[in-house]
Amino acid sequence: MEDYSRNDLISVVLPVFNEELGITNTIETLEKYVQSQPEDYELIFVNDGSKDKSPALIEQAQKKYDNIKFVQFSRNFGHQLAITAGIRYTKGDAVVVMDADLQDPPTVIPKMVEKWREGYQVVYGKRKARDGETFFKKFTAKMFYRILDSMAKIHIPVDTGDFRLMDRQVVNVLDQMNEAEPFVRGMVSWVGFKQGAVLYERHARNAGKTKYTLPKMMRLAMDGITSFSDAPLKLANVLGATSMILGVLYFLITLFTGFSTLTFAVFLMLFLSGCIMITIGIVGYYLFRVFEESKKRPLYIVAKTSGFENNNHPEV
Repeated sequence: MEDYSRNDLISVVLPVFNEELGITNTIETLEKYVQSQPEDYELIFVNDGSKDKSPALIEQAQKKYDNIKFVQFSRNFGHQLAITAGIRYTKGDAVVVMDADLQDPPTVIPKMVEKWREGYQVVYGKRKARDGETFFKKFTAKMFYRILDSMAKIHIPVDTGDFRLMDRQVVNVLDQMNEAEPFVRGMVSWVGFKQGAVLYERHARNAGKTKYTLPKMMRLAMDGITSFSDAPLKLANVLGATSMILGVLYFLITLFTGFSTLTFAVFLMLFLSGCIMITIGIVGYYLFRVFEESKKRPLYIVAKTSGFENNNHPEV
């Protein structure tokens, strides 16, 4: 077991997108927490193209607290890339990723740090309750985690989001993974190392509305599945084989019994067409991911930074 010092630096990465209603409370709550801890903390806020006053409020807080650091994207690049960028700006011996809406309570961090000191290199928050969310959101999230874990070639813990602590060694490996469409929680599972969970109750938002709309949730689900599983491609093969078997059965029925109905023919045609379109869609999504990777564009563009030493950091 490594000998950790109480003077360790813990970096906290917080993606921000239109959180002006709650960002001040988040900053004050976090600062009150870190001042009571034995470790040193740096808070790295990554503004993911907010259109409200979130950036101004963060910059205002920097005048009061010298441990706040700020990374501002040139536009909205997405939650997962905001996490990716924030991680790359950290200097801590361990890095905590959490949302800026306080749904993931800072009071869980000491438990994560404790397990980290026990030798765990990844400590993820596992939700035992989700307050303030609709039945639909809870049900779809529960199903997604279980479907993803069953389909993926690696074990991705269920009921976990991006709220986690990672050792510097893990962060250094993640820094080398330059994926255009990152699925961070899957990537953290993929790198391995000793990983453990801390159970907690996820709070309701203290202000504002969730930024993860249904389309964004579906996109995240597709990114997760296609990043770590080839099951959809195998499903395309199954659909193709099923279509072929139904076609043969229909041919045999009409050949030996003379049975022929327009309804069944229309059903078969629509079913086959559906299978073809689904297959094309699945293959197309995988090709899209390959296409995105092949362009080699910067993952994100940083418009400016503040709070860092000399602000000497890469802008892409």
